[in-house]
Amino acid sequence: MTNTKQNQTQTFGARTPATMSPAVAQMRVTRDLHDAEAALDEALIRQANLLSSMVTARREAGLPPFLGQDALMRLLKSQQAMVDAGGELARVHGRLSTIAVETMGGNDACPKTATLVDPDAAADSAVADAA
Repeated sequence: MTNTKQNQTQTFGARTPATMSPAVAQMRVTRDLHDAEAALDEALIRQANLLSSMVTARREAGLPPFLGQDALMRLLKSQQAMVDAGGELARVHGRLSTIAVETMGGNDACPKTATLVDPDAAADSAVADAA
């Protein structure tokens, strides 16, 4: 076997040892996840500012009220996509939290999953229904 083929076999054939500890890997993933969440929030804020600027500029320039409506609608679709992306990122966060508990006993204090129903109000309603 030539030297190159031997090196390829060693590289691809055998599992290489871990180059970072699980604790370091967890810290890196946590940092990058929080950065991604913050970036989504920042994008939403910037888009909201853009929406405000567009409508204000149209009004203050004395332009017709529906001029640029197509651009506003596209911006709103873009904002909705960001909100949807935030929901998916929240699911990623939840799954990574589960993995952290399974592999290392936990990680940062993550908020509970968001719901449209207040859990306390739902419990009060259930008690009232039972009575």
